Amino acid sequence: MVRTRLESDSIGSMMIPQEAYYGVQSLRANRSFRITGQHMNSEFLKNLALIKKAAAITNAMTGDLSTDKATAIERACDEIISGELKEAFIVDPIQGGAGTSANMNMNEVIAHRASEILGATDGSYLVHPNDDVNMGQSTNDTIPSAGKMTVLTLAKPMLAEFSRLYRALEEKAYEFKDVIKMGRTQLQDAVPMTLGDTFHAYATMVKRAYKRIEKSLDEMKSLNMGGTAIGSCINASDYYVDHIVHVLAKISALPLTQADDLFDATENIDSFAAVSGAIKAGMLSISKMCNDLRLLSSGPRCGLHEINIPAKQNGSSIMPGKVNPVIPEVVTQVTFLVAGHDTTIMMAAESGQMELNAFEPVTFHQLFESITAVTGAIKTLVDNCILDLTANEDHCLELAENSTGIATALSPKVGYQKAASIAKAALHDGTSVREKAEATGLFTEKELDTLLDLRKAVGKSSEPEAIAE
Repeated sequence: MVRTRLESDSIGSMMIPQEAYYGVQSLRANRSFRITGQHMNSEFLKNLALIKKAAAITNAMTGDLSTDKATAIERACDEIISGELKEAFIVDPIQGGAGTSANMNMNEVIAHRASEILGATDGSYLVHPNDDVNMGQSTNDTIPSAGKMTVLTLAKPMLAEFSRLYRALEEKAYEFKDVIKMGRTQLQDAVPMTLGDTFHAYATMVKRAYKRIEKSLDEMKSLNMGGTAIGSCINASDYYVDHIVHVLAKISALPLTQADDLFDATENIDSFAAVSGAIKAGMLSISKMCNDLRLLSSGPRCGLHEINIPAKQNGSSIMPGKVNPVIPEVVTQVTFLVAGHDTTIMMAAESGQMELNAFEPVTFHQLFESITAVTGAIKTLVDNCILDLTANEDHCLELAENSTGIATALSPKVGYQKAASIAKAALHDGTSVREKAEATGLFTEKELDTLLDLRKAVGKSSEPEAIAE
């Protein structure tokens, strides 16, 4: 027989399993919000526990919270931060109430564990979830602050992967600096370039995406902690309001500051939309690069086949020997995911009313998933595609030499119209541009050698740099 205890809140009373660290508000939310079947993000819970610990430390400094209770709360928070009591967090990540249920789930778990530390054996509260654990706080400031801290912590490994991708692309740019190929616009032959130019451009794009995301993360460092309900600072001491963010920054080792306008920081979540948008913009460009890689590796006999993507999976259950570009494909799928999440976040940011945005839970759920998925996608792109990607140098040169695109180099000598007629004639007869140019009698052999020297025709784009060991 399961032992239970009776707990009550303003809605009524419920029986709670005797051994459970959660309480009546958590169980009520568990039954009301059976939405995704998932658990709240572990980093989010860790950061919310850090907020509760910082609040206990600060409230103890003013004497508003007894030393015994503060110490017990801190100890309970430390256990949660270290990964314990996971089973006690039973609220779905998507929930109504702007995160009140998540906040109370944390308050109840900490209160029960702290009470246990102080000697309670029957599930009773010696430390109260609202009066003690939530002292000086509101869901209005704890939940968005925990959300921002979680974005910062999750983004760190994501940016590390962006950096790895940048370095890997620069290495390929240097490796392929002498591989001449045909550039293409609208999928048609354009003018010669090097494969090194291609990968240097990819690296530059990734570096720009990194900087854009990094800049957007600055807004995550500004918290509305101390604002309590709607930014009013109600029920918080002046000392607490002035010191809570400093204490939180110290124990979390994050560069946190307090928002200049606590009302604004409470009611508006455009900062999360900015981060999501920056991530989406970066992934759109990385997905474009992956589309290029799939095209450049297409074939192997009936496509471009200018590069070789490492074989990682069988490409078909029926076609023997077929190998597909599965790594670029999965990165593009993650881009679709991020774009969809960004739309959700955009709608949530716009849909808030008055002094609070009620849609923070879905915003955080989607943004956390985007960051996690991007981290994994870029890691597999580097490890399973870019590092071991190779070039088919002879084939690249052959395609470039046989292309009518090199007729562009003849324009300075004979003009656009004549160069176009040479290109069209070569295309019609299946001969080379050089052969048709020679037949016109307008060029000396030396002039053609100079004009159609592909190593000179590739221009003077950015030179890739060797990567220091």
